[in-house]
Amino acid sequence: MSMMALIAAGTLGAADPKIQDVTSRNFQDVSFTARVGSANQRELAKINEDFANSYRFKASNVWIKEPLKLRMESKVEDTSIFFIVNGTTRLVRIPKARINQKEDLSKSPGKRQTPLDFGLLPPSLFRDFFQGKFVRTETRGDFAGCHVFDLTYVPSLKDGTRHRVWVDPKTRFTAKREWYSQFGGTLMATFVYDQAKEFNGVWIPTRATVRNADDKVGGTTSYSAVKVNQGLADSLFKVD
Repeated sequence: MSMMALIAAGTLGAADPKIQDVTSRNFQDVSFTARVGSANQRELAKINEDFANSYRFKASNVWIKEPLKLRMESKVEDTSIFFIVNGTTRLVRIPKARINQKEDLSKSPGKRQTPLDFGLLPPSLFRDFFQGKFVRTETRGDFAGCHVFDLTYVPSLKDGTRHRVWVDPKTRFTAKREWYSQFGGTLMATFVYDQAKEFNGVWIPTRATVRNADDKVGGTTSYSAVKVNQGLADSLFKVD
């Protein structure tokens, strides 16, 4: 090889990873029970009040299915609450209070709870919803070796919220996420997902810890009774 060719090869180098290189391509669906281990309402409220209130539900049953379908069932004392997101539609049902509220979130992407909130990156997140930009490969600390990406909503959604994620390229497991506000880009919270286990070819975290912008722990959540790719019925996510 000529000297000019060697210089050209060194200059070009390897192409940067793409977000599609680290998505959970084998993921189809998952169900689990999310249990709050600890919750410091004072520190959680520094993130925002709605987020803090979500930690008042001590246990929730969760079902997630591609593409972008989510169902959560929680109970507070003797009151059951059903929360379903199917695409751009969200349904909240509280039978005892006769509440059956359906909302179109097509212009409010930040209200659409997605698998990302649980540390999952299925391919559907990057079909007209998020776009991913490679930042670097981490070289130091607990997340060394992870690819770092900035996730932003596609321009048509007109929301400046940003998430930065650290993903293990071998297991496609999201180990860390930083959430930045759409106004001013200030850090809202940092999530660390750990105790990962492989279920049916997909790596899933079994614990999540959230810290606020002051680096104070707001709460911890554990995931148990995890079942992956069991063929969940679409009827679970009906919003009609």
